[in-house]
Amino acid sequence: MLPEGIYVIDRARKVKLIEIFALNTRKLLGLIWPTMWKVGREDPRRVIHSLKVGLSLTLVSLLYLMEPLFEGIGSNAIWAVMTVVVVLEFTAGATLCKGLNRGIGTLIAGSLAFFIEYIATTSGRAFRAVFIGTAVFLIGAAATYMRFFPYIKKNYDYGVVIFLLTFNLITVSSYRVENVLKIAHDRFYTIAIGCGICLFMSLLIFPNWSGEDLHNSTVLKLEGLARAIEACVNKYFDETDTEGKERSSLNDPIYKSYKAVLDSKSTDETLALHASWEPRHSIHCYRFPWQQYVKLGAVLRHFGYTVVALHGCLQTEIQTPRSVRVLFKDPCVRVAREVSKILIELGDSIKKRRHCSPEILSVHLQKALEDLNAAIKSQPRLFLGNNNNQATNMLALAAVTATQKPEKVSRGVSLSSVKTDTSALFEWRNKRNNEQSKENERKTLRPTLSKIAITSLEFSEALPFAAFASLIVEIVARLDLVIEEVEELGRKASFKEYEEGEEISVNCRDLEMATARNLQNNLPSHGVE
Repeated sequence: MLPEGIYVIDRARKVKLIEIFALNTRKLLGLIWPTMWKVGREDPRRVIHSLKVGLSLTLVSLLYLMEPLFEGIGSNAIWAVMTVVVVLEFTAGATLCKGLNRGIGTLIAGSLAFFIEYIATTSGRAFRAVFIGTAVFLIGAAATYMRFFPYIKKNYDYGVVIFLLTFNLITVSSYRVENVLKIAHDRFYTIAIGCGICLFMSLLIFPNWSGEDLHNSTVLKLEGLARAIEACVNKYFDETDTEGKERSSLNDPIYKSYKAVLDSKSTDETLALHASWEPRHSIHCYRFPWQQYVKLGAVLRHFGYTVVALHGCLQTEIQTPRSVRVLFKDPCVRVAREVSKILIELGDSIKKRRHCSPEILSVHLQKALEDLNAAIKSQPRLFLGNNNNQATNMLALAAVTATQKPEKVSRGVSLSSVKTDTSALFEWRNKRNNEQSKENERKTLRPTLSKIAITSLEFSEALPFAAFASLIVEIVARLDLVIEEVEELGRKASFKEYEEGEEISVNCRDLEMATARNLQNNLPSHGVE
């Protein structure tokens, strides 16, 4: 028997451990709950999809839990559970792609395995083993080689993998198991049950369509580019002092606006692939050209690269003085505003599935470009400079360079005298310290001298704005390519004709929230595995 004091100490220790565990659990829940709320608030469809998966697993588990069903199917019911876990995806297109691949692969593999087994049973047992091994080798090598075909890899790669798995399981196990036909039948039935539950949940219970996601993401990309262009120009001519702020930040709203466009390649291709598997669920049952959305996404990415360069002009080391920028503010702001209107109108036409206005390139954009050209021509000295002063600056730089060259040559060919013992070591240390100090001084002065050399050119203060203005003109030039792709999409998708007097209503706050949700909404609709 232990003394009573030891029991008291042990009990107090357990109570303290329980309190620590409760405190850590409360802290963990405090960290997890905001994340859970944020993920569900960004896209409520995620909550619905999670409930659908849970309900599907519950339904398929009845094959194990209910005695009559378990007696009819047996332990092969586990294949139905595995099918639900693997096949049920976020969108209907992804579920159809995986479900049909799994079903067709299982059916073809089972049929071929029975044919191989029928031929093998007519021969002796020794020849049967050789025949099965040869068939496994040939079919395995051929099916694996077919996975490298671009069309097969894009559409049916998962089906080929299931074919290989099922074929080898049935063919190899048939050599030792007598009743392999019944096992294959039960396995096929359970997989069919699992696929049926997945398709029912994906197509009939709050379906999420890959085509709709691709359609909406294209609209958001156009609207995001429109906001990014207008925000860049407005910020460039902003009169407030921003020197103390961060040059770049992941929380920059301009960066968030065009980031979705730059990162959209893999997402667009995956959504287009899954959308091609979906049934025609629209009112008119049109077959939408999903690959045209991918082409439009590629054009928007190239358009977005110019917007990235325009955003980079806000963060350059050498900036045009505000007194010079203000001379060109009005035409630049007008050009950006007109480009933004055109992009928003294109997004609105895709959103409403109608053709864009025939007069989308308005006269206001042309007039703003002409005013920008006239403003630049009215200030030739800013861009061309004075030839006399320019020559003087260049001569001064040449003189400085000439005075530095002999010093480098003499330093390069100088030879150290040979000394002995302490005097030589002392001189070597002093020389080394002097060389290190000179090297540090050169490293410090090198960027300063380069800035002095650049700013000494009279016309350098206008060079940053010249780059900015050229990017604005480049954006207008690339806008034609975007309009052509949108019009081609409208023709192939049979969009309705444009009606006169139709107004475009854009809620900027709703667009910002939709863009933020689209940026962070990594849908678990994976490609074909």
